[in-house]
Amino acid sequence: MSAALPTTSREWHLVARPHGWPEATDFALREAPVTAPGEGRVLVRNLHFSVDPYMRGRMNDVKSYTPPFKLDHPMDGGAVGEVVASNAEGFAVGDHVLHGLGWREYADVPAKHAVKADASLAPLSAYLGVLGMPGLTAYAGLFEVASFKEGDAVFVSGAAGAVGSQVGQLAKINGASRVIGSAGSDEKVKLLVEEYGFDAAFNYKNGPVREQLAEAAPDGIDVYFDNVGGEHLEAAISSLNVHGRATICGMIAQYNATEPTPGPRNLALVIGKRLRLQGMLVGDHSALQPKFVEDVAGWIASGQLKYNETAVQGIENGFEAFLGLLRGENTGKMIVSLDA
Repeated sequence: MSAALPTTSREWHLVARPHGWPEATDFALREAPVTAPGEGRVLVRNLHFSVDPYMRGRMNDVKSYTPPFKLDHPMDGGAVGEVVASNAEGFAVGDHVLHGLGWREYADVPAKHAVKADASLAPLSAYLGVLGMPGLTAYAGLFEVASFKEGDAVFVSGAAGAVGSQVGQLAKINGASRVIGSAGSDEKVKLLVEEYGFDAAFNYKNGPVREQLAEAAPDGIDVYFDNVGGEHLEAAISSLNVHGRATICGMIAQYNATEPTPGPRNLALVIGKRLRLQGMLVGDHSALQPKFVEDVAGWIASGQLKYNETAVQGIENGFEAFLGLLRGENTGKMIVSLDA
């Protein structure tokens, strides 16, 4: 056990269900007491925690694949930190662990839900992105869900984000004939082509997605990795070749909509083209975890796979980091760092 533990920890609570875009009044940063961990538990000082698009859905009081956040309770999500007190076999003070109790400075974590993170393989923050849940989402979504094969032409929306940037690079590393990405700024478009090695990219704010995609992929696409939904999905259906596959991973374009959003108007094309549109949840693909870490760590080490992070410093800026993510202000993984 550690000697001098902190007495309090700041943590973010959801205090009201957002209607449309989240407001600062929907959240509160509160202090909670810190106690020594009980049997089979560890106390972790969080160094980084994750903010992710899926968290917006958990703020609504609706039945979904994961329970909604409770009001007036700390929110949760991916975090990586240092064990400062241990009452669990196999964990020592000083160990770094990945766990699911983010949005707070100190976390009392059941040891069975903590996984050791090796800082010698990659920076600890990478376990929330390129080597974490977003990375596995990209890996499983491309290879298992979309059945990617060498020679496929791939289109990725939200391509400068944590998932999308990895999808495009994994496709290139594994022999895609062409990789196209969309992003929300000219700066991000430049990053996709010059740093991540995409063959083409466009700013979806500069014109109709359908027209820009058709120009970027004159021979059509075989795989679409959807992080956005809406206009992007409709455009992809038009561009997909016969027997094309789409991984429906996220629909950030409509997460804050207050009215039902219209579906693609060209769904009839799915029939003649024999398309496969498949939704995915990363939790269904945990069996891939060991191979994913082995492959991706290797590609990072060789310099083939590059990644970016947008780090917001200080727990007090947690809500602003989340809002920035929804606005697309991040390049790569958005994290909140508490290690300053």
